[in-house]
Amino acid sequence: MRKVTISRETKETAITLMLNPDGTGKVSVETGIPFFDHMLTGMAKHGGFDLTCRAKGDLSVDCHHTIEDVGIVFGEAVKKPLGTGRAFAALLMPSSRWTNPLRRRRSTAGAAGYLVYTGTFGNKTLGNIPSDLFEHFFYSLCMHAGITAHISFTGKNDHHQCEAAFKAFGIALGDAPYPDPAG
Repeated sequence: MRKVTISRETKETAITLMLNPDGTGKVSVETGIPFFDHMLTGMAKHGGFDLTCRAKGDLSVDCHHTIEDVGIVFGEAVKKPLGTGRAFAALLMPSSRWTNPLRRRRSTAGAAGYLVYTGTFGNKTLGNIPSDLFEHFFYSLCMHAGITAHISFTGKNDHHQCEAAFKAFGIALGDAPYPDPAG
């Protein structure tokens, strides 16, 4: 089993995250940011991996440090069992009855981290989260996991665009070849 638990404590946050790539999609996330919890839950369930995340942050200031640091810790947790491998996922999810946005996410592990993020949201916030923080979350995760990710989205419904990006990312992580620790 490649279950990993990572903890990080800074002046702004205290985070403990458990990732089990051999899991079945069991998720328990409590960051104090309900919409972010919803996105992380969708990522893990669609990726088929177990995820537990407990985060306490300086939410009285804003949610930036919490989201950024969860990305850092998540990336560190991904890096340990992933090793080198490739994964690709594309997810088609109707954002409304008028449009069908396509999300693509590709990862290559074992290299320096890199993120290509193409897409914009129509609103400045989603679930009280500044919309630019979603790109920052994926950037932090990729840099600390050592993966290259390409996330591209279009559409008219911000919630569904964000949700599809997280789910496709989760599918790619779930499909990534995790090396067998037994050799």
